[in-house]
Amino acid sequence: MKKILLIDDDSAVQSLTVKALETRGFRTLTACDGVEGLQIAREQLPDLIICDIQMPRLDGYGTLTALRKDPATAAIPFIFLTGLADRKELRQGMGLGADDYLTKPFSVNELMQAVNTRLEKHAAVQRRSEKKLEELRGNIGLALPHELLTPLNGILGFAAIMMDEDAVFDPQEIRDFARNMHISALRLYRLIENFIIYSEIELAFSDPARVAELRQGELLSAKETIEKVAREKAKAMGRESDLVIELQEAVIIMAASYFKKAVEELVDNAFKFSREGTPVRITTVAADNLFHLTISDRGRGMTAQQIADVGAHMQFERRFYEQQGVGLGLTISKRLAELHGGDLIIDSTLGQRTVIHITLPLAAG
Repeated sequence: MKKILLIDDDSAVQSLTVKALETRGFRTLTACDGVEGLQIAREQLPDLIICDIQMPRLDGYGTLTALRKDPATAAIPFIFLTGLADRKELRQGMGLGADDYLTKPFSVNELMQAVNTRLEKHAAVQRRSEKKLEELRGNIGLALPHELLTPLNGILGFAAIMMDEDAVFDPQEIRDFARNMHISALRLYRLIENFIIYSEIELAFSDPARVAELRQGELLSAKETIEKVAREKAKAMGRESDLVIELQEAVIIMAASYFKKAVEELVDNAFKFSREGTPVRITTVAADNLFHLTISDRGRGMTAQQIADVGAHMQFERRFYEQQGVGLGLTISKRLAELHGGDLIIDSTLGQRTVIHITLPLAAG
């Protein structure tokens, strides 16, 4: 049985609304103002909230704002009740995250249409979320054991060979063993580092004070970092002649380690998923108080659905392409941009090209 919380200081409206809902199989909870309504919402977690705008102690706007800030209640569908005189103020309510509104006086049919529409849409969102969660579990289940065990097995295997008391190795063989162990260790280190950074980002998003601190924090010269990372990646891939760089000077607000990580992941993808002999172009522009970083390649590309599905632990077409990592690189870069007041946009054509565009605020002054 679905639970609906009605927050309204008008006892007549409250009584009639409760009767209409309970007659149609809903369980109702009631509150006379926003303060009481918030307490009930947090304790009972209703499936839907119907709330008047004009109320004592805490009005509807304050109630909705508080609900949306609390992770436990943020996703609960919310319908405003408003008098005819308040309709001009509805833009404010919808801007705060209300899902719908009803104008008093309303009919039972109008009430039920609004309630059923919101519940059905919320159920559809939940189904999509559950599907994404299943995909996430599948990607983690498939990718993580492979990604952890592959480099670990390499380290253990070479170490076991070198520990063989009966084996004799020349100096070159020992150097080869050490080099391969080092490569495996770096791969394992990067995987663990990405999981740690991703966790840090998501924790920061849940703390408004931390977000504000990051957006007023360390100043960074973007050009120097980008050029260094790009040349190192190109050299490591043996594709120095494919790298095209056109960079402007710009100062942004982001910790050097975070910006370096975002650039590393995006440049690494550009080389990894494009063929040798095709260009990887990196450009920056500073204009209108924004820093624009564009990284493009002529590689595998992505479908519109794959772009829409960019998220933690998502790898695309793994069954067709062997690739290292668990798909965190794009997500880390996107979330880092968002964390610092920017954005990441992907423009791609399958089998032809991918263009990653990051915008970040320029440092003032």
